[in-house]
Amino acid sequence: MARLSQSFLTELRNGAVLSPMAGVTDLPFRRLCRKMGAVYVVTEMVSAKGFVMNGESLRAARELLATDASEQGKVALQLFGHEPDVVAEAVDRLSRSGRYFMIDLNMGCPVPKVTGNGEGSALMRDPEKAYQVMHAAVEASILPVSVKMRLGFEEGADTFPAVARMAEKAGIVLLTMHARTRSQYYSGRADWRKIRQLKEMTDLPVIGNGDIQDAAGAIRMFEETGCDGIAVGRAAEGNPFLFREIREALAGKPVRLPDMEERRMVLLQHAQELCKFKGEMIGVREMRRHVMSYVHGMRGAAALRREVNMLTELETLKETVCRFFDQAEK
Repeated sequence: MARLSQSFLTELRNGAVLSPMAGVTDLPFRRLCRKMGAVYVVTEMVSAKGFVMNGESLRAARELLATDASEQGKVALQLFGHEPDVVAEAVDRLSRSGRYFMIDLNMGCPVPKVTGNGEGSALMRDPEKAYQVMHAAVEASILPVSVKMRLGFEEGADTFPAVARMAEKAGIVLLTMHARTRSQYYSGRADWRKIRQLKEMTDLPVIGNGDIQDAAGAIRMFEETGCDGIAVGRAAEGNPFLFREIREALAGKPVRLPDMEERRMVLLQHAQELCKFKGEMIGVREMRRHVMSYVHGMRGAAALRREVNMLTELETLKETVCRFFDQAEK
């Protein structure tokens, strides 16, 4: 059974991990977050059944599975599925691909199209079923296997202690917990007390996730939960600079917030790389949401949204963004 090194566990305390997010943590965005100091990054969710049935024959699958040299040893593959034999086959093939340093099993996704198939956070309802999936993955993998989970499926029915015990039994090496239930989705407040509870009951390393918005929040998460690492998701959208800020704060250094010029330059770099990776038509369309994340809270953002949502060409997008930032700096 593959394990994590002590140097890896030490590095976890020096920064933050980029959580997997569907439609966000593709290769271009992960590159930016790694450059800014993310300890490691996680791919978008990949369906075990979809991979077993289609491999990389579909363009979408190739994009989801893509990595590059800059991520060597720093990217984990997130896989979801509920059939142990199917998960095992996908893990066997993907863990041997040489692209990833760890396989991360998703038991946290709340969306109905995933939970309706008994996958994602639906596995939190059935710790025994979760064990079967985890055990199958560990047995099939030549890489360490981690799990991303939630408190439970419904409010007031926390199953994370039972799932954590099953994870230990199955040979899982690390737990990441988003401290909300599935029924909360992303609303309300993450309950950091439950992260502390998990840390106190298990010998496995625990990464805390939920409501870290800034460097000060990262420090509080460590202090209040005793966790071994932290993960950032939605707060990193349009803000890859957050990983640098967290590293600086944890090292006791002054935190450098991005100025307008750096924010503009990184946004344009993101757009360029996304269009190169997915093609201009898809890249510009997907970049629309990212643009709005980069300029969130800035004067004129609503008008920019209306304009950007009509664009189909990269050069026009760049010109529009530059004009917006020029006006914002006046």
